[in-house]
Order: sequence, then C-alpha cells, then structure tokens
Amino acid sequence: MGASASGAAQDADEEARRRLNAYTYLSAPERLEHVAIMRVFCGTLLADLAVPDIMAKLRQAGASAAGLDADTLTVRLEQLVQWGNLLRSSHTVNASSISEYQRSRSRYQLSKLGERIQRDADGVLAEADAAREVSNELLALVERGLRELAGLVTAPGGIEPQDGLERISTLFVQFTEFADSIRDFYAYLGQVLSRYDLDSTEYQGFKELLLDYVEAITEDVAFRAPRISAALDTLWPHIPALLERLDAHAQGLTGLSAQGESRLGVRIQRSRGRELADWEGLRGWFSDTDGQGSQVDQLRDATLRALQSLLANAKRMLRSATGEMSRRKDLLRLARWFDEAAPQDAHDMAVAAFGLYGARHLGIPPATDEVVPAYTSWWTGPVVEVPVALRERGSRAQRGRTSAVEDHSAQKQRLREVARQRAVARAAAADELRSASGRFAEVRLTSAALGLLLELLATALGNAQLSRRVNADGERTVGFDLDSASSEDAELRIRLIVRRTTGTQTVLHSADGDLLLDDLELDVNRTSAAVDGEAEASVS
Repeated sequence: MGASASGAAQDADEEARRRLNAYTYLSAPERLEHVAIMRVFCGTLLADLAVPDIMAKLRQAGASAAGLDADTLTVRLEQLVQWGNLLRSSHTVNASSISEYQRSRSRYQLSKLGERIQRDADGVLAEADAAREVSNELLALVERGLRELAGLVTAPGGIEPQDGLERISTLFVQFTEFADSIRDFYAYLGQVLSRYDLDSTEYQGFKELLLDYVEAITEDVAFRAPRISAALDTLWPHIPALLERLDAHAQGLTGLSAQGESRLGVRIQRSRGRELADWEGLRGWFSDTDGQGSQVDQLRDATLRALQSLLANAKRMLRSATGEMSRRKDLLRLARWFDEAAPQDAHDMAVAAFGLYGARHLGIPPATDEVVPAYTSWWTGPVVEVPVALRERGSRAQRGRTSAVEDHSAQKQRLREVARQRAVARAAAADELRSASGRFAEVRLTSAALGLLLELLATALGNAQLSRRVNADGERTVGFDLDSASSEDAELRIRLIVRRTTGTQTVLHSADGDLLLDDLELDVNRTSAAVDGEAEASVS
C-alpha cells in the first residue's frame, strides 16, 4: 500500500514538472522570438504548419522573429516541442520535389497546454497594468438566476433538463466572469496600495476610487450575498438529483465508455456547473461553509485594508508638509544617473549626493578632561592610547566576561515594606483622631496623629474663603469665613471640619508638645460610603 502511494506521488510530481516546463519559453533568452512563434500557432485552429509557412506568417506580422532563417527557426521549434508547447504533426506530406519535401517534412501543431499558456501570457502582456472594471451587474443576474432555478426545481414535476442545462451554464458563466473581475480589480488595487510616493493628484484619484467605486462594490455584494445564500440553501438538497437528470439528458464527452476512456487516455473536464464541486465553490464564495470565512468576508477585509492604506498615505502627505516626505522619486532619478554615468562621474555624484569624501584622519577621541583646541596640530597634540585589541585585531568589543545585571529585588522589597508600614501608621493615626474628636483636651495624641491633624488643618485653612465683615464701629474688615472650611482624605476615610468661634480655645496635647488654637473648634469624623462612591464616580 505504501509503495503504491509513493509511486502515485512520484507520478504526480513528474506530471507537475512536465506542465511547468511549458512555461520555460517565457523566461528563456530568446523569449521574444518564442512568443512571436507561439502567436502564429495561436492564430490558427487545428492546423499544422511547416517551417516555410511559419516564416511567411512571421514576416507578415512583422514580429521580432521575422529575421530568423530556416535553420534557426527549426531550432526554436524543436525547443518548443521539447518543452511541450508544440507537437510534431503526423500528416502526410505531398511534395513534387526532394527540396520541397525537405522543407515541408517537419510540420508542427499547437498543444492544448501551450495554447492555454500563450493565451494567459498575452492577457498579462496586454492588460497587466490596467484597472479592470468589476462586472457588478452580473451579480444581480446570478441572484435572479438562482432564485428562478430554485423555483423551477422545487416546483411539481421539476425543471426540464434542457432548460436546466441552459440556465446552469449561463449562471456559472456569469458568476465566473464576476469573480474574475473582482480578483483582477483587487490585484490592481494591491499594486497601487504598495506605493508610497503618491503625489496630491494621484492621491485624490485614489481616494475617489476607494470611497466611491470600492464602496459601491462592497455595498452591492453585502446586499446580494444573503439573498444568494438563501437561494442556494433552498436549491442545495435538489442539486444531486438535478445533476443526474442533466447527465442523463446530455452526457457530452462523459458518454465515452470507461473502456474507451482508458484506452484513449482521455481525461474529461466537465463544463462549469455539471459537477457538485462547482456548486460547493459557488456556495463557499457567499457563505462560510468550512469555518475559514467566505470570499465575501475576504472582500470586506480587503476593503478595510485598502482604507487603512489610504489613511497611511494621508498621514504621509501631512508629514510631507513638515519636511518628512518620501524621497523615492529623487532616489530613483539619482539611481538612473548612476546607471548612465561613467565611473569617475559616478564617484563625483556620490560625493555630491551623500558627502562621502575621502578619509582625512583616523584616531580615537581624547579623554573628556583633555580639551584640545581645534587649531592644535596632530603632530604636536597629546597622544591617545590605543587599546591593544583595537590596534592588533581592529576590534572595539570588550574582552572578558560580562558583569551580571545587578539585582534590586531586596531594595524593592524593602521599599514596599516601608510603604506598607507608613500606610498602617497613617490608618492608625486616622482611627486615633476619630476616637479623640470632641475631647482633644482630655487625650494625649501621638506624633503620627498630630502630624495627620496638622496636615488636614492646613488643607482646611487653605480651602477657607475670604469674606468682609462689619465690626462694632461699622467698619468692614476682611477675614476668613470658616463656617464651611473642611478637608478630607478619601483613602483614610477621615474628614476635618474647622469652625470659627470667638473666645474659644482648643488645646492639643501630644508627645511633641502642646498646640493652642484660638477661636477655632475642630471636629473629626469618618467620611460616608456615599461620599466615597460619588468621589469614585467623578474620578471615573
């Protein structure tokens, strides 16, 4: 079993190598002559041509191979035969003389693979840089065709085989043309997106292309994709039976018997829509059937990437106003000058463009504490010690082991412990102040509690408002209004309210001494949870 599988893999590799060899003529040194010869054959249908016939057609077309003589042309033809693009013809030659027989005995005809490759090559040469319009109107025809086909298939009696064959063929031709136009357009779009040297005019056209044309495409696809998916869901259970009816009605090349097919070595390529795999590909284009996303999803992602590239170009153009612009065009122009210049001129241009002058001096800068004036000659200036590694090996790398990175984990742990102890001490001081509120004259505060109280008192006095009062003589004086002066610490959940009361004295006893406050009353309490919640909401 393993040997047969290995043999099948080798046969597949050999077949792939044979097919890829047919592309060799497009990269050979004589590729222009090969292309001209292949175009002569592609202009005929089921015809074999001799060397004189090919020479006459080349001269008539005025191709690059028109000047080839018979011997050189024969070499080119034989090379195309070896690559698989041409086949030797087995037609009988009727000649009236030996010379005519010698000229006409070698006749060639086009192979199927060679014709396909040349047709694709001509398409690339003719339209590779063109922006292909998307056949958006075909999507509406695909939707209508699927809905009508679903209605006819599900109707009593089913659809007539000939009508179904015509509808399916038309449907897949329209879908294939639409899908090809989508791929070609987005390939062109990717080519434009890769450019970073768009000027203002090109950028304006590119912006209109994206914002108008691409948006219209994506909106139309997004609008019709669900309808097409719904029609395919309705039609899907009936497709196997429909394909069997079509095969029974018109077998086409599949009418060859299995014996004849094996004897002739014929492989049949069915028309689009005649196999279940074609329908699976159509369904997978509009719906996610394998968990890897549909082509509609890829189209949406590609459009998003295109818009992001448009924004990137817009940012680049804005930066260009400040001097940060792309120099791609200038560098390409300079590269062309280098390519066309003589060697000495190229050296001069390099000096002028990049400032790459010849080296004047080589050395090592002196130590920072040895300031040498610029006018000091190198002959009389201080000598700089050159390291041995640099002098002998030309290396500036440090020798020996690299020192390990210093570990600061212990310092970090110590700082975290200090911060934790400080937070615990402040919380204890806050609890002490709240318990001593209203009886400060009776208790003796710790240094931490007095420090926290003074901190809150300074903040409260700073929050006091200036006001003007009228004294007993009728004069207006300026003073502090302490009726609403307060301060608080949200983390410690403590609030200090300071009131001004004439004739009152508040004495604070502490380990650091006594503090006397004239005309002030202090009230310390706990902040409520509602106040904290409002504070957190305002911060967020």
